[in-house]
Amino acid sequence: MQGDEGLRQFRVACELGRKQPGRRFVRPAQAFYNGDVTINSTQFDANQLVSQMQAWARELGFSQIGVTGVDLSSAEPGLLAWLAQGFHGDMDYMQRHELKRARPAELVPGTVSVVSVRMDYLPQSAPQAWQAIELQRLQRPGEAVVSLYARGRDYHKVLRNRLQTLCDRIAQAIGPIGYRVFTDSAPVLEVELAQRSGLGWRGKHTLLLDREAGSMFFLGEIFLDIALPPSVPEQGHCGTCTACLDACPTRAIVAPYRLDARRCISYLTIEHAGPIPVELRPLLGNRIYGCDDCQLVCPWNKFAQRSPLTDFDPRDGLTGQQLAALFAWTEAEFLHRTAGSPIRRIGHERWLRNIAVALGNAFAAGEAVGSVLVLHSKHPSALVCEHVAWALAQNPRGAEQPVLSPPEGSR
Repeated sequence: MQGDEGLRQFRVACELGRKQPGRRFVRPAQAFYNGDVTINSTQFDANQLVSQMQAWARELGFSQIGVTGVDLSSAEPGLLAWLAQGFHGDMDYMQRHELKRARPAELVPGTVSVVSVRMDYLPQSAPQAWQAIELQRLQRPGEAVVSLYARGRDYHKVLRNRLQTLCDRIAQAIGPIGYRVFTDSAPVLEVELAQRSGLGWRGKHTLLLDREAGSMFFLGEIFLDIALPPSVPEQGHCGTCTACLDACPTRAIVAPYRLDARRCISYLTIEHAGPIPVELRPLLGNRIYGCDDCQLVCPWNKFAQRSPLTDFDPRDGLTGQQLAALFAWTEAEFLHRTAGSPIRRIGHERWLRNIAVALGNAFAAGEAVGSVLVLHSKHPSALVCEHVAWALAQNPRGAEQPVLSPPEGSR
């Protein structure tokens, strides 16, 4: 009802604007923002359109939106240097697209403005001391730790559907528009765009930070063929703090604002398809999908906002579970339990690979998990077998001590 009323009021404003003189909008190649725009023969105040878009966005569960142009040329040298150093690992799509990531108008011809959105994902049920509680999980070797954002519904689906609805409302108000929505699904410099859109600043861990929301949120974008008033970019507020650099288990944050994805646990457990480097395995601890460490220690996340949506509430079986229980999931059970979850995309093989590493670290910490590991010691996947063999070799009792075979009927 609020959306319908907002739409009615905006249409009235458009009609009034059409009857008044104003400057006109040239698009797309010569587009520039100058206050009033004419779309589909209707003249309106672009500032009012952005205000209405903000209201619609809040109704759809977004916390904030901002607007920027398409000139990201100042970000190109940094992107090229990052790629040249190989920090993207085996994410070849980043290399393939190269500068298209920094050129929205080349990625989607006709793009004049980019609307960035923020959607908080900290669950409503998260306690006040959620950071301390999550850090404590890392001290329990036998417990599996999944990144907070992945414990609920797949954010790609949540954001994409709501971004589409937002675009439908815009088109309903002003007529047909050219647009494309993105949710971590294409070569887009989303943090750079979000910073320029006034949604926050890039923290030293390379994630976006906001003074009123920390970093526990998703980003999405709408590429539009309408020139809209740009938001004021946010200035950095990290100061001399190095908490995120100090906390990174694998030292993947090689310098402030510089991440080597090849060492990042999120990359290793999600994006990387092959064997996890042996020297990094002990550093993964009990993290089996993603890593939140740099966010858990960030002082700004004491202001993290709870999501108004139930989509990001944690699912049963993904929080506080024992590694042994998750390792026992068959492929059918994995697919059933992760339906609609971002975890499903890594597949059962990588799921077992990750848990095998965590069990090896638990074994080294004195947990009695040898018989659990033996269950998959002859798995059809060579990748799983190799990681299980490594995990079994972490037996703190030494190689001369045999690992107990699993009881009959448990295979």
